[in-house]
Amino acid sequence: MIAGACSSSANNSWAPKTGASTTTIASAEAAKAYTAPGPYPVGITTLELAGGAKVEVWYPAAPGTTGKDSYDVRKLVPPTVTKLLTASIPAIYTIDAGRDAPVADGTFPLVLFSHGFSGIRQQSSFLTSHIASWGFIVAAPDHWSRDLYHVLDGVLGGKPAKAADSVDDLRHTRTLLTDDNTRPGSRFAGHVDTTRIAAIGHSAGGASALGLASDDGIAGYASLASGALLGGGPNTTTSTAPPPPLPSKPSLFVAGKDDHVASVDKVTLPAFAAAPAPSRLWVLDRVGHNGFDDFCTFGNGKGIIGVAEASGLSGFLDAQPQFRTLGEDGCLKPNAPVAETFPVIDHVVVAWLRELFSVDASPVGLGPEVANAYPVNVEVREKLS
Repeated sequence: MIAGACSSSANNSWAPKTGASTTTIASAEAAKAYTAPGPYPVGITTLELAGGAKVEVWYPAAPGTTGKDSYDVRKLVPPTVTKLLTASIPAIYTIDAGRDAPVADGTFPLVLFSHGFSGIRQQSSFLTSHIASWGFIVAAPDHWSRDLYHVLDGVLGGKPAKAADSVDDLRHTRTLLTDDNTRPGSRFAGHVDTTRIAAIGHSAGGASALGLASDDGIAGYASLASGALLGGGPNTTTSTAPPPPLPSKPSLFVAGKDDHVASVDKVTLPAFAAAPAPSRLWVLDRVGHNGFDDFCTFGNGKGIIGVAEASGLSGFLDAQPQFRTLGEDGCLKPNAPVAETFPVIDHVVVAWLRELFSVDASPVGLGPEVANAYPVNVEVREKLS
């Protein structure tokens, strides 16, 4: 962490006070300003929307908070599938976080995160927990219209979920946290800065974040391995239809050059071209679709597909090739190891959020000058006016 990167403005009382602001940070130093965890320990809790969908929340926790928190992807699928996933192979993701820990003193901006098709609310815990460590409350609902459980359940002939629109899921999550901010006895009472809200989404979740961005009170949106198309199904990231008009809000697009699900050329670049200024684009070399979630850490580096194959489910995958494509993309060579790429994604998202909410006196490590500072090549474009 770079002490000089943080603003000391009295208008940002929720921001960590780690030093005087400056605009003279060296490029190499600025490129890594937010790759390490921030000054807050992380808390995590699970809330629930009125219809029953779970919401995972990561937040700045009180000093002294410790602990580990994990999720097992094998337990987030229909029970009939869980029984089949018998292989002793990595399928658990763990973060440093205290379950139900007290919230740190202060008020913190709210970031709403939307998962992709066949995703889960916890799918990008590497990123959502990291954002929380830098002084943000991050809330991610399960989207029953496309989460892993309900997609698999549908394939297996289960009953269709009473699914809300994914953008409405985000709206309801915003309302949930806003209400908790004023509800006596709530963990988040007095801690949510409801005047500072951003949306982030991965894959189809990028489209959901975009849909929410048109709402009043949403300051900006970030699209990961996605683009400008609205909707929630697997084809929303591959359509070549012209993108709809984008809201006049600050935006960030981060994509993997080797993404074969959401093509940079067909999906992300048209969105960036259509986005009003200010907008930023980062394209990471040797990164695929699942480079933006935790899943490539499963199955000995083969992702969820590796877990399924090790459990003898290759026949099912052969009959449902879309699952193999979604589950493997970004996990296999020549894609870079996520240990190299996660810090890059952590940095650009946190740096953008701090720019969005004017925490930093000037952007830190967001411009083309940092493109060659990482283990993977990064193409950086910006439209600032």
